[in-house]
Amino acid sequence: MSEQATSAASRAPLWGELRYSRELLGLLADPELRSPRRRAHAQPVFLIPGLMAGDASLTVLRSWLQRRGHRVSSSGMRVNVDCAERGVGRLQAHLQASASRCSEPVVVIGQSRGGALARVLAVRNPQIVSTVVMLGSPVRDSLAVAPSVLQTVRWLARLGDLGLPGVLSSSCKDGSCCASFRADLTAPLPDGTRAIAIHSRSDAIVDWRACLDPHADHVEVDSSHCGMSVHPAVYRALDGLLELPLTA
Repeated sequence: MSEQATSAASRAPLWGELRYSRELLGLLADPELRSPRRRAHAQPVFLIPGLMAGDASLTVLRSWLQRRGHRVSSSGMRVNVDCAERGVGRLQAHLQASASRCSEPVVVIGQSRGGALARVLAVRNPQIVSTVVMLGSPVRDSLAVAPSVLQTVRWLARLGDLGLPGVLSSSCKDGSCCASFRADLTAPLPDGTRAIAIHSRSDAIVDWRACLDPHADHVEVDSSHCGMSVHPAVYRALDGLLELPLTA
């Protein structure tokens, strides 16, 4: 799928990613989303940023969730560029701490690559993850991205091959270091764990078809890739999702 999907991802013009500011303004202009009703009991949420991004990229989403009454924990990532298996290992500790503090299962929301990491955490932690939400996450093919992004990943891999700490390497694609991660990324979700994959056909970074996790419910929005963390349609989807009981 990689070559075909990568080509398909490039068909959405990259200038479409300039919609981010407009999408953020749309969120701020919506009175219901700007000032959400605070819930008496809101599930704890754990946020994971996308490739080459850090926790700061999800500041708007974090603030909105907190206004709804959620206890929100962050990944501790300054920049998400590490080997996927190492990254999941570090996230595991943060996730367990969040679940322990709140004494209940956690909703894990990840953007782009963060959604793939979130999915693996859900597979490995059925007792402490109630729901996983993937925002524009190419879980079916991690290389189904625009050529410019793929080139950046290759440069990162070269740095990792040279021994730069905290950076992915060429072996992460099909080597033993991430073999368990790759297996869990495509494994069925545990019984009782909800999964939602949000995608956009106008995503100029990731091919939307790579986001269609066969084990998840699919939600389509018309959003830029980076804008999924601020798009009003995504927040409406989350608003409805987070109202559902854990046993749904």
